[in-house]
Amino acid sequence: MSARTLLTLDPGGTLIKLGRVRLDRDGGGAVVEAEEVLPSHAADGLAPRLPDIADALRRLDPDGSAVALGMCFPDFVRDGMPTSSFGKFPDAPTLDLHSWARDTLGLPLAIENDARAALIGEWRSGAGRGCDDLVVMTLGTGIGTGAVIGGAPLVGRHGQAGLLGGHLPVPGADVTCVCGALGCGEAVAGTVTLPARAAAAGRPDLDSYRAVFTRAEAGDADAVRLRDLALRTFGQVAANLVHAYDPARVIIGGGVMASADRILPAVQAYVDAHALTPWGRVDVTAAGLGNHAGLIGIAHLAADLHDPTLTD
Repeated sequence: MSARTLLTLDPGGTLIKLGRVRLDRDGGGAVVEAEEVLPSHAADGLAPRLPDIADALRRLDPDGSAVALGMCFPDFVRDGMPTSSFGKFPDAPTLDLHSWARDTLGLPLAIENDARAALIGEWRSGAGRGCDDLVVMTLGTGIGTGAVIGGAPLVGRHGQAGLLGGHLPVPGADVTCVCGALGCGEAVAGTVTLPARAAAAGRPDLDSYRAVFTRAEAGDADAVRLRDLALRTFGQVAANLVHAYDPARVIIGGGVMASADRILPAVQAYVDAHALTPWGRVDVTAAGLGNHAGLIGIAHLAADLHDPTLTD
């Protein structure tokens, strides 16, 4: 079995996750063999973090066996470069990260949006294996999305295609999103807006979905209302994605999926009832790679960059 070792980097708003990933050419198997985590200090920029990142990557690859480096970036990427930052690592679009990787680590660099990287991870090595028409929803701070159509990840002219499913409006919502639009799904049900919704209901203690789902199970009426709003919104976003991209499968991941036993049946029921699919039933399923999806997905892209014959 042919295998390659890749280094991976996922700089988020709070933490920078780094990993060493082994990819097997036969069957798409992937294993995160080792990990490190660094604080992001994202508002200060990416450049001040690069020396510490390089040191951590060297620790993860003591024998120098890695053949390429992959970076998930938490914003839009076009032609292998970040194009915007929205407050996270604001200097990133000005940095020559490819030269940094080559000169500092001796490795070619692949860069992709973090949601699309997670999509590729699930498609090639997770819950999407064997399905070439699928969408991924990541339920977290916002609602990240991505789509594979006909065996190709959707990218678009400006690198944004498929990523903004959480910014499609949902029925009945009149809340203004940070993007400026009205009624975006992630403005209604993203974790970043939950504390304000809970406070408006007079329940500041319901400021996390863990609390909401736990207390809803115990019959707390306020928690039930917040839970049901979230479940309906997740279903509405999924139905929007089905109408937009015609997938056979909807894969749902993210931290909120600690309550998958409630979320999956609710989303499946909403899609069954409201998505127009005369050809049959869309399968709604849980992501398979957990918080490793982005690291594994970007490892696949880095492997393709190193040698396009390594992965199918």
